[in-house]
Order: sequence, then C-alpha cells, then structure tokens
Amino acid sequence: MEEKIKEIEQKSIKEISEAKNVKELNDLRVKYLGKKGELTTILRGMGELSPEERPQIGSLVNVVKANLENIIQENEAKYQEEELNRKLKEETIDITLPSTKIKRGSKHPVNRVIEEIEDLFISMGYDVEVGPELETDEFCFERLNLPKGHPARDMQDSFYITNEYLLRTQTSSVQARTMLANEEKTPIRMICAGKTYRREDDATHSHQFGQVEGLVIDKKENNVSLADLKGTLEIFVRKLIGENLDLRFRPSYFPFTEPSYEVDVTCFKCGGKGCPLCKQTGWIEILGAGIVHPNVLEMNGYNPDEFGGFAFGTGLDRLAMFRYGITDMRYLYTNDVRFLKQFDRKD
Repeated sequence: MEEKIKEIEQKSIKEISEAKNVKELNDLRVKYLGKKGELTTILRGMGELSPEERPQIGSLVNVVKANLENIIQENEAKYQEEELNRKLKEETIDITLPSTKIKRGSKHPVNRVIEEIEDLFISMGYDVEVGPELETDEFCFERLNLPKGHPARDMQDSFYITNEYLLRTQTSSVQARTMLANEEKTPIRMICAGKTYRREDDATHSHQFGQVEGLVIDKKENNVSLADLKGTLEIFVRKLIGENLDLRFRPSYFPFTEPSYEVDVTCFKCGGKGCPLCKQTGWIEILGAGIVHPNVLEMNGYNPDEFGGFAFGTGLDRLAMFRYGITDMRYLYTNDVRFLKQFDRKD
C-alpha cells in the first residue's frame, strides 16, 4: 500500500509540473485530491487493512495530500501572476489618447418647472401630494361638483377605460382625495403636479399634458380670502415667468369654485404693450382660480360653515413654453434630442 501511495505521489508531481494553466491544475486537484480522487479512494479502503497498518497509511496519505496541495497552490500563484502580467501588457491604456466624448443629458423642461414649483411652495409651507392617473368618475368629476349629466363635462373630451374609470382630466381629483384622507379635518395647504389626459392635439394642446393644482383650506375665522389667493399667485407667477409681471382677474366659471376667475399676466414678451404673442392685448391667460365651492367642501368632509379656502390650477406645459420661449407644445413630447439638449444650459 505504501508503494502505491508513493507511486501516486511521484506520478501526480510529474503531471502537476507539466500543467500549462490554472484549469489543468484544477483538473489534477480533482483527479488526486477530490471526493473521488485516487488518494481519497485509498482512505476509503482502509477498512481492509489491519489495525496496525491503518494509522501509518492514513498518516502517509495525509502527508502526500498536503504536499500535493502546496505544489498545486504554488503553481496556481505562478500562472495567475503570469496571466495578470499578460493582461497588463496587452490592455495598457494610453492616457495620452483623446478621450471618448460622453454625451451629457439634461432635465426635461417640464421636470425643471415641476421641481421649481415644488421648491417654491414647500418654502411657503405647502405639502406636495400625489394621486392616481387612472381615476374614478367619482373623484374626477362628482366630488368636484360635476355630477353625471353636468354640461361642464362636455368641455373635457375624456379617455374612458370603463364606464367608471378614466384617465384623469385634471389633477383636481387629488384635492378631493386629500380632503377625504384628512380625517382630523385640519387646515390644508397642498399642491399636486402631474400628468393629465384629454383628447386634444394642436400647437398649444396635447392629449397628454401636465397640470399643477393648489389648494388651501382653513377655518373661516382665519379669513382666507381672495387677497391671499392673489398674493400667492403673484409670488408664483413672478418666480416662474418674470419679476415685473402684473396679474389681472377676470370673472369666469368653474364648477368647483365660486366665485371663479381666469387669471391673466402681462405679456412677458412685450411688457403689456401689445404684440403677436398676446394678440395685441398686452395680457396672456395663465391659470384658473377661485374660492372653493361650498358643495366641494361638504362632499369631501368639511363643514362649509366652518371652513373656506381657495384653489388654483395651471398647465405645466404652458409654463414651460412661457419660461423657455417654446412655440409648439408638441416639441415637449416628440423626444427630439436636438430640442431637448438645449436645456442643460438654460438655467
């Protein structure tokens, strides 16, 4: 048995010395030292030996195994070093060569406007709320004082998925959800910016567009009034479009506010003198606003005798167009890199 072990040792050392790479060394490790290797087979057959021979043979096999493992590891280290040196030589980077120019991305103009609006209103104590884009008829219309059959629904050509579900036509649905979720009926100051959908498509309209809604509700004893709305909107518009703009409120109609107003700003291009952009009027319509309708308060859990407030909403895409001088809303959604890459230098 000892002669056989010596023979295996000499044979394995010879084969290890002739191995040319790490893979061949691993194959030899399995051949001699693995679970089914030649030395392991000898250990499993020790039951056939006499009690006196077993310790001697077992000790000899362990010595040979340790010796072979050391030789294999030494050769592995040598081949690994050789492979590393070869890669360093072949894959050397010439740092004097011109680098590959990396294309620089930029934020989408609408995302820039959203971030700026959110930063502004957070600084004024508002919360940023979100809501589902696939909305129910209840939250998109009914809880905003637009029951089924209401004529104002005809103004919004909607994408209905079922009789009950549709792609939201306005972010105002988030106002209703925020009021209902506020179980303590504490004051609310919130904005919501996000995508909305209507069947429209021309230079100033798109079937998908962005809106931002604002809502303030407080106890009537705190006198949240039209003056507060006007002051808030002045800060908002001057921050987003220009510092020297004036606001003009025109009476209008929205089902969810009463009284309701269309809000115009002095034309940022001509300064109110009149130009083709403002159609020689000196004013540009920018948003809708008003005092929250008592029906909306009541339907969403607030007592209109105790609470009041204001709401406003405007299009994110139009703000981006005004801010960056974009003439066609469709440019915002065509994914034309030539158009979009301009905005890494705008601010």
